[in-house]
Amino acid sequence: MSTLYSYIVKGGPIMYILVVLNIIGYSIMIWKLIQFLAVGKRGVQSLTDSIVNAVRSKGVPLKDEHVILALLKDEMNAALYKVESGLNTVKIIATISPLLGLLGTVLGILSAFTAISKQGLSDPSQFAGGISLALITTVGGLIVAIPHNIGYNYLLRMVGRIEVRLEERLFPSLFQSEGLRE
Repeated sequence: MSTLYSYIVKGGPIMYILVVLNIIGYSIMIWKLIQFLAVGKRGVQSLTDSIVNAVRSKGVPLKDEHVILALLKDEMNAALYKVESGLNTVKIIATISPLLGLLGTVLGILSAFTAISKQGLSDPSQFAGGISLALITTVGGLIVAIPHNIGYNYLLRMVGRIEVRLEERLFPSLFQSEGLRE
């Protein structure tokens, strides 16, 4: 009985929560990776065009360079906010998974000590069940947290690259005048 499913069952309700969080988190990470790759290949120009069109549609006189820059930055931040949506969920999953594992650890130890207080050490299997629950949920929490933390940081880095490419397209004169672009 050493299958993955048996470990999930032995881990109890905490493990079921971790499995659900894992599925949600991986779904979001895969969706965002596909979205970012699409934006990275051909979508930066369409994002740039939509930002410029949004600024033009505001009907604000665009004679002052500072007003133009402020409006472009505001629209760019709004576009990036939409691109980033969902990443916070991945970060939350990466943060709470070890805490859920720790909760399972505490519940398992509590179960083990409850068994000892009721039956003494005459039946070690009762004590071992609680310790098993504790260890399984700890491992489960870490197994969920580690890849979500890595995925979150990787995807956040991709957002940063998209932001730099947007800035290069929206503010080319700033990059040229400051020697940031050749």
